Amino acid sequence: MATLAQPAGPFALGTVSAPGGEPFPALLADGRVLDLSRALDRSPSGVRAVLERWEETLPVLHTLAADDALDWRPLEGLRVHAPVEPRQIFQSGANYRQHVIDLEVAHRAPDDPRTVEEARAEIAAVMDRRAAEDLPYVFVGLPTTIAGPYDDVVLPAWAEQPDWELELAAVIAGPAHRVSVEEALEYVAGYTIANDLTDRATVFRRDMKAIGTDWLRCKNAPGFTPLGPWIVPAESIADPGDLRVTLKLNGRTMQDESTKDMLFGVARLVSYISQTARLLPGDLVLTGSPAGNGIHWGRLLRDGDVMEGSITGLGVQRTRCVEEQS
Repeated sequence: MATLAQPAGPFALGTVSAPGGEPFPALLADGRVLDLSRALDRSPSGVRAVLERWEETLPVLHTLAADDALDWRPLEGLRVHAPVEPRQIFQSGANYRQHVIDLEVAHRAPDDPRTVEEARAEIAAVMDRRAAEDLPYVFVGLPTTIAGPYDDVVLPAWAEQPDWELELAAVIAGPAHRVSVEEALEYVAGYTIANDLTDRATVFRRDMKAIGTDWLRCKNAPGFTPLGPWIVPAESIADPGDLRVTLKLNGRTMQDESTKDMLFGVARLVSYISQTARLLPGDLVLTGSPAGNGIHWGRLLRDGDVMEGSITGLGVQRTRCVEEQS
């Protein structure tokens, strides 16, 4: 069931349902929700349909959010689902400076002659050059990984090292194809929270090392991307490059970093992806995860763990891990 939490701005978008009822696109304002399939013309079937007409619908949403005479209902007692069903998910890897430095230092060869301090300094210099001169590293995920912000996360029996990766996710209004960095944010409808779970044991192919990473295996189990709770319009987020990303595991803070540490910001990621792919309304651009993953702490996910993820202005998601039942 939903918890009462109002994100930044006058309203947010989501997908909710009453007990035994069908999910519907919802406008959240002041701890209450409005069924947009009834309140909007054209009766959108879901949030993605709202995003498809984002430019003309956004002013209407402002008007609806301020109208107390409409058929509002309390959020309490409703189930909050993932806020949107994307057709495409683009995931940025190695996009947080400190995270990459930590991983590189932790995985350096046993015979590496450098001290930890020397290794960190060298890797930091490489990261700074990469941010200035190179391109983002982006791969593609499956929509079937999406789960609700309060759903249980099923840990597959084959996953030996399941790990968390809390991330800022940009939600596309689009369509966007071959857009410049300067205009890229015009195609972002809003932002939400994603936890891009990864099985560390299957990131790299042991049988074909030359092939490299196996993103299908390590990231695309059903429910491996808890999303939401809400999409907060971009206009309500002053600077997506200055938000706090925090994940707590069983109450202990594991990740706590600003999006300032990103090597490539939202605009550069959206523009880069659009040079190859055609971004569609409702698509997600995951911007990478900061330092503090389980592999860093030597503590991976297990049955009964509770993850609580928050990003400034976007609310809080809370998910419990359960072992897959044979």
